[in-house]
Amino acid sequence: MSDTQRADAVYEALLSRAGERWVQPRKERVERILTLLDDPQRTYRVVHITGTNGKTSTARMIESLLRSHGLRTGLFTSPHLKRFTERIMIDGEPIADAAIADAWDEIEPFIGIVDAELQAGGEEPLTFFELLTVLAFVAASDAPVDVLVLEVGMGGSWDSTNTADGDVAVFTPIDLDHADRLGATIAEIAEVKAGIIKDGAAVVSAAQPSEAAEVLRRVAAERQASIAFDGQEFGLAAQKLAVGGQLLTIKGIAGEYVDEYLPQYGAHQGHNAALAVAAVESLIGGAERAIPGEILTDGLQAATSPGRLQLVGIAPTVVVDAAHNPHGAAALAQSLDDSFDFDEWGLVLGVLDDKDAGGIIDRLLPAVAEVFATAPESARAEEGDAIADLVEARGRRASVHATLADAADAAREWAASSERRAVVIAGSIVLAGEALLLSEEEDWKSGWRA
Repeated sequence: MSDTQRADAVYEALLSRAGERWVQPRKERVERILTLLDDPQRTYRVVHITGTNGKTSTARMIESLLRSHGLRTGLFTSPHLKRFTERIMIDGEPIADAAIADAWDEIEPFIGIVDAELQAGGEEPLTFFELLTVLAFVAASDAPVDVLVLEVGMGGSWDSTNTADGDVAVFTPIDLDHADRLGATIAEIAEVKAGIIKDGAAVVSAAQPSEAAEVLRRVAAERQASIAFDGQEFGLAAQKLAVGGQLLTIKGIAGEYVDEYLPQYGAHQGHNAALAVAAVESLIGGAERAIPGEILTDGLQAATSPGRLQLVGIAPTVVVDAAHNPHGAAALAQSLDDSFDFDEWGLVLGVLDDKDAGGIIDRLLPAVAEVFATAPESARAEEGDAIADLVEARGRRASVHATLADAADAAREWAASSERRAVVIAGSIVLAGEALLLSEEEDWKSGWRA
């Protein structure tokens, strides 16, 4: 069996488990299997990231900055866009098929033990995400890495990633999302997310609603952790457009960094960069040690964020964004206005049925001229007809397309009729992944061909 076949077999074994949307507030069983494996998550330093939006972009920036310091890095994020090995990165690259298969071989003998214990106690076996987390911890230890940048799956306190002890706890903006699992108010959600703050850790946070900030400050004080907020102890001092991205001036915790280039669009990405800088400063030396200029420059310039305001087509311009909740949709709408110079945007929109499709539409409609409704390739996808109905209930028209390929063709043809039009594909991480693959298959960067 080839390494690729072995890796694919690992993914099939994971998929046979309860899906990653199946979440219970438990981490004890992940702790159990990690104990049997000799606690691989304690063999490296950890930067732990939670929040509602911007987690993956911020995580990727932190990882790039740490790698530019010469550290060997691991990165665990979710979900993936194309292939599951993207979720576990070693030194900036998706984990090798052989490495993921070898890590699975290490943990597989212990899975049956823990599953049997769970079933004896009337609980469900280990899930997709629980085992994927264990797999990431083992793979990072085997690499071995110096630092693992670790994105929470959902929430914080009871998430399976919280079996690691974060040296730095990072909070991106907190908003209402997964209210059925995390709480009906921002304060309740913040309480769950604050569970990643460990005793004596450093905490860095994006600007937060007052009720979330209050919770983070209280929990940090209880755990004798330092805390710094964007807009107070650090922040984005200036931001201006540049070719292919933006120039940032960042006031860090330990230093000021002027006119640093970030090859990503959007005001929110500038704030993500400031948060990433503060996190790295906190890990490598806190207020006593700024990031050397050439290291910061290299780290920011190498940072990528696939599926986040990513340019995938020209003539007409097509960008893909994973905006899958109202907060992310609002940031996208603002970025379309701030970062590009087009008169009209066509929106290809597909949303999963457990997301606030109406809220996403409310944020995006003012920024777009035409809507092309479709459905991601997922059992949880909202039908294109239902998306169109929501758009039309708000006084706008939407065309319905059976597949993303059909919707993208229609949108690109519409945009190609004017140099002042462009297309954005958004509403779901699943849809974003499909769009990246489709844009490569059809070579959208060669322009529209009728």
